[in-house]
Amino acid sequence: MSQRQKLQGYEFYTTILKNAKYFLAPMVDQSEYAWRILSRRYGAQVCYTPMIHAKMFCDESNKQYQSDVWSTGSDDRPLIVQFCANDPEVLLKAALKVQNQCDAVDLNLGCPQHIARRGHYGAFLQDEWDLIYKLINTLHRNLTVPVTAKIRIFPDVEKTIKYAKMIESAGAQLITVHGRVRDQKGHKTGLADWEQIRRVKEELKIPVIANGNILYFEDIERCINATGVDGVMSAEGNLYNPAFFSGTNPPVWKLAREYLDICKSVPTKISYIRAHLFKIYRPTLPFHVDLREQLSKVNTLEELFKLSDELQSRLMKTPSEFTENTEIHKDENGFKIFPHWICQPNLRATMPESIKPNPNSLEIVDNKSSSRTEHHSNEDALDIFTDLDPLMKINEPELHNGTNNLSDKYPHTTSEKTRNSEDLEADLALERNSKRSNKKGS
Repeated sequence: MSQRQKLQGYEFYTTILKNAKYFLAPMVDQSEYAWRILSRRYGAQVCYTPMIHAKMFCDESNKQYQSDVWSTGSDDRPLIVQFCANDPEVLLKAALKVQNQCDAVDLNLGCPQHIARRGHYGAFLQDEWDLIYKLINTLHRNLTVPVTAKIRIFPDVEKTIKYAKMIESAGAQLITVHGRVRDQKGHKTGLADWEQIRRVKEELKIPVIANGNILYFEDIERCINATGVDGVMSAEGNLYNPAFFSGTNPPVWKLAREYLDICKSVPTKISYIRAHLFKIYRPTLPFHVDLREQLSKVNTLEELFKLSDELQSRLMKTPSEFTENTEIHKDENGFKIFPHWICQPNLRATMPESIKPNPNSLEIVDNKSSSRTEHHSNEDALDIFTDLDPLMKINEPELHNGTNNLSDKYPHTTSEKTRNSEDLEADLALERNSKRSNKKGS
């Protein structure tokens, strides 16, 4: 057991995290070191690593996995390292490897994907409170840095509060609440419940960070005002606009080039880089289908630079359309209408009424038949927290008036806006093909 005195609760939040409001989410294969550098330049105050599989990280024969998921530097602070695990001793062994290069260790209790169910971790530990207590308490008693946790809610707010209090009592010094239940994922994503987050914040003595329903920069302050939380976490908003936390929407080529320049000095897997470029460039790629296809096939950093230069050259040849200070208008649903060469949120496609989620239901999980651990592959989840499949998602437009009957509870309306589904399917297919080709090339 460590004898070193470590900061706890708000002392940790104030002294180490500097009262941060802007948190970059842990994202599988996407919140890697190079991306964290870029995000910090544009306002991210605390960054999380991608989720790391504790058992695989401890496997000394798997050095490739260790180097793929873990790298950092002196400019990468405050930094919180996130693990998934279901064995307290394995989790501790993994955390001890990184505690001297980070500011806290986080336990993933929010992953809702099927691979987490099979591997018995993430949100599928949600009903095993004794195990969760042991996981967190083991870190709390033995690490020199604080332990934190990221959770999802239950349908019943009172159960969510009891759950959060249990995690606090186990030794967690900060908790992030994703305001969706476990089965709100993929085509059932739906709206996050800020009211539940507000109730949790009222009941806990440690800092609480909110996650969910953050489409625009101004939603951050709206969320803080509505819930009373200490900060807000963004995943998807940051992926499509890494300048999200600065409140700006730069041209796509500017941030793509800046990220590529970082990757020249910070070794990064080509598959990670390519996935980031697909998201930054997403609004403009339907206008340049040939480059979209090329992006799915490139396997070197040099090719990515060449493609990005070509795209910038094309976009800059439209001076009659392009101005640095393009005025942003809004549609009838409150969505901001950006030019296609500007970094912007990914508006979600319409979800059929017949498959909209029931927020009062949870998947029934037989953990007895799901005892082994597995690692997320790109095919399973690009972002395990926000379910980034663009084909079937509910929109979360900015609320501008009180006409919607959810306005008292949620910060956004449930109006929907449909992108061209063929473009979306093409984008997704190309991204998947690029991942498959990278298994051979990266």
